[in-house]
Amino acid sequence: MTLTVFFAVLAAAVLHAVWNALIRSGTDKQTAMLVLTLGNALTGLCVVATRPWPGGEVWVWIIASGAIHTAYQLFLAYAYEQGDLSRVYPLARGGAPMIVLAVSLIFALDAVSGTEVAGVLLLGAGLAVMARGVFDSGESRRMLPFAAGSACATAAYTLTDGIGARVGGDPVGYTGWLLIAAAVFYVPVILALRGRTVVPRAGRVWGIGLVAGACSFMAYGIVVWAMTQAPIALVAALRETSILFAVIIGWRVFGEAMGRQKAAAALLIVAGVVLTRI
Repeated sequence: MTLTVFFAVLAAAVLHAVWNALIRSGTDKQTAMLVLTLGNALTGLCVVATRPWPGGEVWVWIIASGAIHTAYQLFLAYAYEQGDLSRVYPLARGGAPMIVLAVSLIFALDAVSGTEVAGVLLLGAGLAVMARGVFDSGESRRMLPFAAGSACATAAYTLTDGIGARVGGDPVGYTGWLLIAAAVFYVPVILALRGRTVVPRAGRVWGIGLVAGACSFMAYGIVVWAMTQAPIALVAALRETSILFAVIIGWRVFGEAMGRQKAAAALLIVAGVVLTRI
């Protein structure tokens, strides 16, 4: 992984933490996610208008990714209804690099060194420690199945999009189309689940959601591009350093607790990132 890719993925991690914080700040998390999804789709339309039409072999990956992203968005919003940013985020993101690494090794998708594997595993250990507080702090455990579902969906769309972008050869255009596809799936599903009450009427909600959508698009566009330049498992792991930024935002913006456990977990995460760069 080159330094350019490394720092680009770190920037994407910051953007990812920011848009999650914006979703977490909303009164109705699914409403915020709906606006984000529509914002993503609008941005995607602007992008694909400037890109060549994808080849037929790419559409299966775009459609699959759109469906998986819908599951991810539903699980994540439901998880945020039950817990804090600094708890849900590690749970929702932490399992994904482990799943991606396992699949990458089993199916030989990329060459990954022993040191890089150790870095990913150490990163995962840090995320696990970060998430442990849900069991001993009295927080709602109802977040666990939703966060676990989000982690599985994250791993699934990471692998799908890493391969799909390589097949298509145009990461930017691919990202635009997959976010349009996600809106096509998500909007009717959430309307069926929540009805018209999920549609916001306040301009502030639309503003926050559209800003979150722009951050989301930029963050994932960078990641999809990075997965065409470096091993998918390493990009997925490095992206999860967004947990550090999410914890800081949760601490400083939302007033969430910052104890020794979180500090120790942060050090493990940093150590894991360093190992992926050796």
